[in-house]
Amino acid sequence: MADSSFDIVSKVERQEVDNALNQAAKEISQRYDFKNVGASISWSGEKILMEANSEERVKAILDVFETKLIKRGISLKALDAGEPQLSGKEYKIFASIEEGISQENAKKVAKIIRDEGPKGVKAQVQGDELRVSSKSRDDLQAVQALLKGKDFDFALQFVNYR
Repeated sequence: MADSSFDIVSKVERQEVDNALNQAAKEISQRYDFKNVGASISWSGEKILMEANSEERVKAILDVFETKLIKRGISLKALDAGEPQLSGKEYKIFASIEEGISQENAKKVAKIIRDEGPKGVKAQVQGDELRVSSKSRDDLQAVQALLKGKDFDFALQFVNYR
């Protein structure tokens, strides 16, 4: 019998982020506390740009956007938001969506699987994802449960379970 396997990835569906951004923009345009403060949220190339005339307002825009991401099932660990910066009379926050597992993070996860996971489970880094394989499907499910219990500073999803 061939080994069973699954991949550990860190991916974000771009369309869901876009939908969350559009919902946040609509809410910001309609809310009374954002009237006449130059509040906006939009794509700026690959980054997300939030603007307002005060630091508190721009942080409130970030909060609205985070709420919309959560409602769409996107982990906030994938959102990398900077600090508010003063630019002229406007405060701006640039945020980006992090995708892929870095080599060092993949090695951390592989080490946890080796040290704490069931025996006979192999983990190998493949680009920006991690392939976990074993003869036993129960062992693979135990690895998934183990990793879900850990708190990583990046989002994890399990795909291609076969």
